[in-house]
Amino acid sequence: MIRQNAAMTTTVPSTSASSRSNTGKIALLLVIGLAIGAFFYFDLGRFLSLGVVKENRDKLLAFTEANYAIAVGLFIVVYAAVTGLSVPGAAILTLAGGFLFGSLFATAFVNVGATTGATLAFLAARYLLRDWVEHKFGKWLGPFQEEFAKNAFSYLLTLRLIPIFPFFVVNLVSGLTRVNVGTYIVATAIGIVPGSFVYAYAGRQLGMINSLKDVASPNVLMAFVLLGILALVPSFYKRWKGKPA
Repeated sequence: MIRQNAAMTTTVPSTSASSRSNTGKIALLLVIGLAIGAFFYFDLGRFLSLGVVKENRDKLLAFTEANYAIAVGLFIVVYAAVTGLSVPGAAILTLAGGFLFGSLFATAFVNVGATTGATLAFLAARYLLRDWVEHKFGKWLGPFQEEFAKNAFSYLLTLRLIPIFPFFVVNLVSGLTRVNVGTYIVATAIGIVPGSFVYAYAGRQLGMINSLKDVASPNVLMAFVLLGILALVPSFYKRWKGKPA
């Protein structure tokens, strides 16, 4: 009887904790879903189009010059929201940042906003989905998880540097791995610097840009790919060094 009561005592808190966890996940999903739904329902993306930014560049510049600190704060918050919710507009924001703040300061502000948003998306994916993925596919994903965790910094740096991997996909998929949060933040912050600088630098000539293709030329993309490959060298060397002679 005592054992049965003890078993019931340990089971009830466990069930209660699981229930609270599920409630938290549902609440977070609702918040994210409502935010993304509002973005598309109210067509907020129109404010993050190249045409609208170019048309209003004089007003934006005047506001920034008159309220520099507020403009910087708003820019970082909007950038974090866009990347955190995985909605379109980050590239246009980077161009606008280059025009308003200059290439170097814009790169720094973009880095803060993008890294913050990416980390929020990473943590949300980890909280909502990782346990389920581990439970369903842990047996098959085990070797991949171990390999990725060993060389997480190099792999993440490569994924950030090579633009063929969508930013939001890397955020969400990384959350399903066992990579350390600190490693994720540092690799993201470093890996997005080249791309951010290229777009921010191009933003200085905002009036001459008619399409994002004007910025992401084949030569620029190839340079990013080479940087990404270079970032993999340490992990390849570690693997080669670990092989028996």
